[in-house]
Amino acid sequence: MVILGIDPGFAIVGYGVIEVTGNRYGILDYGVISTDKDTYFPDRLKIIYDELNEIIDKYNPVDMAMEELFFNKNAKTALKVGQARGAIILCAKNKGLDIFEYTPLQIKQAVVGYGRAEKNQVQEMVRILLNLKEIPKPDDAADALAVAICHGSSLNFKDMFRMK
Repeated sequence: MVILGIDPGFAIVGYGVIEVTGNRYGILDYGVISTDKDTYFPDRLKIIYDELNEIIDKYNPVDMAMEELFFNKNAKTALKVGQARGAIILCAKNKGLDIFEYTPLQIKQAVVGYGRAEKNQVQEMVRILLNLKEIPKPDDAADALAVAICHGSSLNFKDMFRMK
């Protein structure tokens, strides 16, 4: 099964595409979709939508998993990230993907085995689980791969995490 993991944002959207066969993970691609801060915001959403559309067309994932958002300070940023998530969700839905959400705690638990793991511990486990020579860069891409791995390890329970 091919899974698309997403670390949502509006300046940078991390993505990671993995293939899960049994309990083995294979990496297909990872990277980021970047938008320039000086670009008109609706155009930034279109860039995210269009580039994600191309990634989905290229790898034909079955499921998309994304990290749930938790904000406690900047409401303006939270609203913009929420709008970017909307563009991401719409793109995935238009392509027929099932969509799932995981909390940061669930992702860390699935990847590291400890829900309070540090970022560097998660990145190192992503490297090990995907048999990579180096930790994926940038951080947003590594985070997206962690989300995809989390979903891959949750396939037997995936209906519990389906976006509602």
